[in-house]
Amino acid sequence: MPIANGDSLDNFGMKAEIQDYSKALDVLKEYPTRDGLDVDTLIDSDKHGALTYNDFLILPGYIGFPASDVSLDTPVTKRITLKAPLLSSPMDTVTEHNMAIHMALLGGLGVIHHNCSPQDQAEMVKKVKRYENGFILDPVVLSPKATVGEAKNLKAKWGFGGFPVTENGTLRSKLVGIVTSRDIQFHHNLDDPVTAVMATDLVTAPAGTTLAEANDVLRSSKKGKLPIVDGDSNLVSLLSRSDLMKNLHYPLASKLPQSKQLICAATIGTREEDKERLRLLVEAGLDIVILDSSQGNSIFQLEMVKFVKKTYPEIDVIGGNVVTREQAAALIAAGVDGLRIGMGSGSACITQEVMAVGRPQAAAVRSVSSFAARFGVPCIADGGIQNVGHIVKGLAMGASTVMMGGLLAGTTESPGEYFVSSEGQLVKAYRGMGSIAAMEDKKAGAGSKDSKASNAGTARYFSEKDRVLVAQGVAGSVLDRGSITKFIPYLVAGIQHSLQEIGVKSIEAFHDEINKGLVRFEMRSASAQTEGNVHGLHNYEKKLYS
Repeated sequence: MPIANGDSLDNFGMKAEIQDYSKALDVLKEYPTRDGLDVDTLIDSDKHGALTYNDFLILPGYIGFPASDVSLDTPVTKRITLKAPLLSSPMDTVTEHNMAIHMALLGGLGVIHHNCSPQDQAEMVKKVKRYENGFILDPVVLSPKATVGEAKNLKAKWGFGGFPVTENGTLRSKLVGIVTSRDIQFHHNLDDPVTAVMATDLVTAPAGTTLAEANDVLRSSKKGKLPIVDGDSNLVSLLSRSDLMKNLHYPLASKLPQSKQLICAATIGTREEDKERLRLLVEAGLDIVILDSSQGNSIFQLEMVKFVKKTYPEIDVIGGNVVTREQAAALIAAGVDGLRIGMGSGSACITQEVMAVGRPQAAAVRSVSSFAARFGVPCIADGGIQNVGHIVKGLAMGASTVMMGGLLAGTTESPGEYFVSSEGQLVKAYRGMGSIAAMEDKKAGAGSKDSKASNAGTARYFSEKDRVLVAQGVAGSVLDRGSITKFIPYLVAGIQHSLQEIGVKSIEAFHDEINKGLVRFEMRSASAQTEGNVHGLHNYEKKLYS
């Protein structure tokens, strides 16, 4: 009932106990507990049962800063930090080189699947590593005898068209010219040597020039490439103008400080032949290897972790998947640099249904990540991510990063072609790696185009020798989401706004205040979940960003 003019709250049985409103904050201190639950009370399965992301909410805090001030810097391994806590899943309908390149450009990390031949996977790693550089230490070099047709084929293969030409066609040979995309674009005689079209009025910089100095020379020269040469005019490295533009457009890009190359991750299995696959990936420039298994606590994975750490100490290795402290402890003892958490929570996964094995994702992430944090091992929350809120909740449970499959499968950068569904909607194929189609390596019109058989899908589930394959995933399709160049910035902005609402300025501060009990949570009943979603409307449009 509204209060009429001249009335007061006293007339409605609401006489103020305290008249001095300035004491409100002091009175708040008299309450023995804060509103809501601390994280350990929330996640106590004896009281509530094991929870997943939709079962709880995070209570708001105090906003004293703009969302743009929120830092999302976060470790993905012990040695490597990202600007955004977002990874794309190593599924053959989610991440190949195009997705990995753009995830890295946008501050996250793409993990290239291994449901293809080792050679094809290594080729994808090379494309990621060659995409953006500081000094290009291994440029593609042509000899004077190379033809225009060969240069065009190299452009189609690598995605760039600027190639230095040296006397011997190798690095550390005398530089004689540069072929650019403009030189060959409209040249129709493919048999002509590149010397007929290459530029010879070159601007170069001497060996020993710093990257900052070389960038200044490149800016002032108005050339597309800057060759770095020694005292005898032999080519030693190369700098590209396009990389300067990428630095301008993608300031959050995930790059190694020493090489300025994009960070690249890829998966392998735990069979003996995967050691040869790993060798090819390392030679291609791999930075992080993820051991891909639905159940990471196995003798095969433990031995592979030890092999990687001994043979390739410069490579970071992430183990998993795990959902318990006991699983995690074995991998941590073996030497992993990161852990991947999740079993049966992915949108295309049916492990929990079929195998009766797994764990609700929020409970799994909290249990494993709180244990792993004692050893400084970052954790990836893998699976169950449907929106920005789920990303924040995965981080709230202690994960450093989250991994997304279905959320990114319908984007322009994911493998496969769009097609029109029976309902007339634009969709892309999406399948779990435990689906029969993936385990039999039937490409189903999507994923890797490699024609060579691979049993990566079956090996992930220890099923390669089974006479009968038991599916732990499904195949389907997902709606078009457009390009991740718009979708990932939306996710990043959404995380920043969420942390602003909670009142923390970084993921590190978020974890710290959760562990201290300062960030609080509330359980969410089924009716509360209904209330928190769109309801009561005749129709509506759910446009998430523009």
